[in-house]
Amino acid sequence: MTEERAPYQRIADDLKDEITSGRLRPGWRVPASTELARRYGVTTNTANRALTLLAAQGLLIKKPGSGSYVRDPHPERRRITRGTHVHRRRTSGYSFSATRPDDPDWQPHFPPIYEDAPITERAAEILGLVPGTPVFRRRRMMSLPGEPPFNLSDSWIVPEVVQAAPAVRERGVPGGYLDAIEAAGHGPLSWYELTRARTPTIEEAELLGVDPLFPVMEICKVSVSASIGTPIEVTVMVIPSDRIEIFQELQRDHTAAYEVLSPPGGRADSATEA
Repeated sequence: MTEERAPYQRIADDLKDEITSGRLRPGWRVPASTELARRYGVTTNTANRALTLLAAQGLLIKKPGSGSYVRDPHPERRRITRGTHVHRRRTSGYSFSATRPDDPDWQPHFPPIYEDAPITERAAEILGLVPGTPVFRRRRMMSLPGEPPFNLSDSWIVPEVVQAAPAVRERGVPGGYLDAIEAAGHGPLSWYELTRARTPTIEEAELLGVDPLFPVMEICKVSVSASIGTPIEVTVMVIPSDRIEIFQELQRDHTAAYEVLSPPGGRADSATEA
């Protein structure tokens, strides 16, 4: 005897079948919760619960005021190599790029934003500031031409550094503002990264075109001042989790130096030691 499905689960399963079979294609709008409620004889809350479940599974994108749309199940997943080398060109400044050598130029989804904004809790935690404090932010959202947004990038700079290096407010090459920070007495900068998975904020979800329940990858690149030894800038990059995989080559420690194959649990020459 099979267990009876909850009404919202039945709706979700039916819609999932339509999506996986191709009857509902990527980019198509699915029936609204009011229409689903009439079709299945349930409340709109029950129907909306089914749509929310599918959005959390990455099958739908819920756009406030517009509806729910079928998400592309096979977006290009970019492999980002997070190595230990930072690149710099005199013409374009420092580079922490996710591009590949054969990529065309990446395109912005809106003009870069340079403004004072309330600092987020995560950035404030890293920089030792109070969340919500007005802090200078450089914001970009980029992708390859014709593709949906790949990443939303916010660079936050502590107020004392902005005051000492006002050139960071200027529009220009993406990595050039770090040169101004170093020239103001904080060079040479050093960096570290923090990576975690989380759900996006409402604003991030709307900008990136994902549901607020769909996980994203967050990569925080932290700039540390050489003169005071503390973080003075952090760039928070947010990427939909189905569009990225991170590659890092593993190196042998001296304790793992290769000499000769040995059987599990013992040395290769153990049988001869008697």
